[in-house]
Amino acid sequence: MKKTERDALRNIVIQCRRLIEESVSQTLQGTYGIHPTGRIEDGTKLSHLQSEETAYRQDLVDHIEHLIASPLRPSDACAQLTREIAFTHLNRLSAYKMMEARGLIRESVSKGLKSQGFLFYIADHEDEEKRAKSGQQDVAYRHFLNWLGGTLSEEIGVLFNPHDSANRLYPPQRVLEDVLALLNDEALADIWTQDETIGWVYQYFTPKELRDQVRKESQAPRNSYELAFRNQFFTPRYVVEFLTDNTLGRIWFEMRKGETKLKNQCQYMVRRPTELFLKVGEQPPKDAAEGRDDLSQEELLKLAVHIPHRPKMDPRELKILDPACGSGHFLLYCFDLLLTIYEEAYGDAELGPALKQDYPTLDALKRDVPRLILAQNLHGIDIDLRASQIAALALWLRCQRAYQEMGLKKDRPKITRSNFVCAEPMPGEPEMLREFVDQLEPRLLGQLVEVVFDKMKLAGEAGSLLKIEAEIRAAVASAKQQWETGPVEVQKTLFDRSESRSRQKRFNLSGVTDEEFFDEAEAKVIQALSSYADKATIGQRLQRRLFTEDAVRGFAFVDLCHRRFDVVLMNPPFGEGSRLAKAVIDKQYPLTKNDIYAAFVEQGLSRLNRGGMLGAITSRTGFFLSSFQKWREDLLLKEATPTVLADLGTGVLDTALVETAAYCVKAGRGENRTSFFRLLQAENKESSLQAIIAAGKRGESAPELFLVDPAFFSQVPGSPFAYWVGAGVRRLFKQLSPFENGERAIRVGLQTGDDFRFVRCWWEVPLNEVLDAAKGPDWRTQMPKFQRWCRERTFNGKKWATFAKGGAYSPFYADLHLVVNWKNDGEEIKTCINT
Repeated sequence: MKKTERDALRNIVIQCRRLIEESVSQTLQGTYGIHPTGRIEDGTKLSHLQSEETAYRQDLVDHIEHLIASPLRPSDACAQLTREIAFTHLNRLSAYKMMEARGLIRESVSKGLKSQGFLFYIADHEDEEKRAKSGQQDVAYRHFLNWLGGTLSEEIGVLFNPHDSANRLYPPQRVLEDVLALLNDEALADIWTQDETIGWVYQYFTPKELRDQVRKESQAPRNSYELAFRNQFFTPRYVVEFLTDNTLGRIWFEMRKGETKLKNQCQYMVRRPTELFLKVGEQPPKDAAEGRDDLSQEELLKLAVHIPHRPKMDPRELKILDPACGSGHFLLYCFDLLLTIYEEAYGDAELGPALKQDYPTLDALKRDVPRLILAQNLHGIDIDLRASQIAALALWLRCQRAYQEMGLKKDRPKITRSNFVCAEPMPGEPEMLREFVDQLEPRLLGQLVEVVFDKMKLAGEAGSLLKIEAEIRAAVASAKQQWETGPVEVQKTLFDRSESRSRQKRFNLSGVTDEEFFDEAEAKVIQALSSYADKATIGQRLQRRLFTEDAVRGFAFVDLCHRRFDVVLMNPPFGEGSRLAKAVIDKQYPLTKNDIYAAFVEQGLSRLNRGGMLGAITSRTGFFLSSFQKWREDLLLKEATPTVLADLGTGVLDTALVETAAYCVKAGRGENRTSFFRLLQAENKESSLQAIIAAGKRGESAPELFLVDPAFFSQVPGSPFAYWVGAGVRRLFKQLSPFENGERAIRVGLQTGDDFRFVRCWWEVPLNEVLDAAKGPDWRTQMPKFQRWCRERTFNGKKWATFAKGGAYSPFYADLHLVVNWKNDGEEIKTCINT
């Protein structure tokens, strides 16, 4: 999407949010007596409400009480409800625009009440036609939008949930028309066919001013909501492709030993013409150049690159995770590559037979591949439920595009399963938890549920960083032991083994792992949750349903955390975690607790299968700062192998000021050198990266390309990834003694403690009060005499001394433009600092 289009979309989304939120808030207060402060009026005094509206108001009150139990303050709960309703309406209207542009639905929102789809609807529904003719077109149109959402709820339930509060709380028609006019603006005409549009809507829903405000108010996020929107930075497409090409693309490329369409499809895959694929068990031959760090880049490019054997894998078994998925940009591009992977697997001599058992023809497989990709391959976690809505919608739309490209206009397979989960705490109503647990059979399930609910309290704050699988391991083992030693009646509730004989006292329990036991227990609990919601009384209906939905999402998160993946891709949050999550992160990530992006990388590596690959775009600071030394040495240089790194610098993540690096890491140790791309000064980082990678494929060197064995970084204290430094410089750190030793010391220079008070530019002060050190003794040969000379002059009218405070890099000369108040040998500064 062009920048002009993004800017136009940003302005329109902000206007739409304001219009919808204001109208929703006014309706909540004026119609239903629910005030922004959290005060809820006595419902018996709202005599203007009809019976149906009274029931809906009770649902709204139940929803707010459910949020308060999460826990939130009443005012925050009302604000969140308002925000959720506004976000849902805007997402749905945007989704309809995208579906219209793809021909998936009739024209529904592009012309408002005159849209073709609405006219067909009222023609087919007699009651709605009467409403429209009697001046209630606005009511009929809202019913139409709900009907349209209902037709999509089976496949995109999280966005078109038939029980959502937004279904009955629409903005007034005048506001809805204003919003539609904005979305139908000609400036946005070309964006609705683009898959990434809904992701930009998600990002721009939270205005930059709000991000700036909360950053000013608190250095660390104060809650999960702030953590989510402070880190909503859209990942550019070229970064997505670079990371995915060199993880998922690279894995399939190695499985097929280079015989794949992906080598051309993946334009950012880093390859060399000297790559040699090893056979099963084959080891690379010893090379005279191995271990040498004095070769030129041209010589390194000519060396043979031996690729270890990678066993082929049925594409249905390839698992990809984005642990901070946002609107699903990485997974959208993975979808593109997986289409090629499935097609090639069908014709593969080793993988084809298994696929052909289920799909007699390639066309039959292609027809089912979109469903397979969402059900089997792609997985996403986020702490923001809105992100789950967006990601599910974006991938569903991508599936529909795949069907269109196949020429399927009717009888398209339905997409009823996806693996996008929200990391959030279990519902907070203790009475409902006790009521639900008491009805569970066997009792060991109730004990397990109570532990899971307790350990999930910080899921919304820690997100993917919560090691829930480790937290509940002991509880699962204990419950399994109770099940194993219990009578047949208890065992039968989870595993009814048909091969077991009735006369046996115990079932055959061999081979049931803790993971299998938890899967069965989880299925039983979710089934019980559904029954619990169905049995609700009228007054409890919504609250039980919300309790159930939250609990089911919570168990889905736990289930995902138990799995292992072949690829992990992410643009994780950076900086400090939320205040509530700090204790968990400090305890569970002692090596990487100083910045949560480093903890995300650590957790991502722990979730990889053997030989799996991780791709991430994060701050580049971790590769250089001393505070990340343990992260570099204990993770990146011992537990894993960096394969590629694009040092991008600033100007990559939309409005974020962070300096970034995009890199891929392979689980386990490797032998080949890492490819580093230095793009800090590149004006167009996308085209520069393309050009350097293309040159490398031809075996040509480039000034921005560096091939370095990461093991050499340990020659420098702290192991910074100084890839641009020559081997001779690195060796000096081994050959020479450290600068700071018994004879030499490093000390910090002058710090005033209050620069605004003590520091000026030299042209701001009288020139005759500036100490001219050049007129004194030669400091290089007479330092004590020079110091006495300077001190004396500060007592005799020379108030200001030149001050070297640093500044922008200058290769030849930099003027000292600052002076500091050093009157009477710095008396005022010293007094200020000492007090």
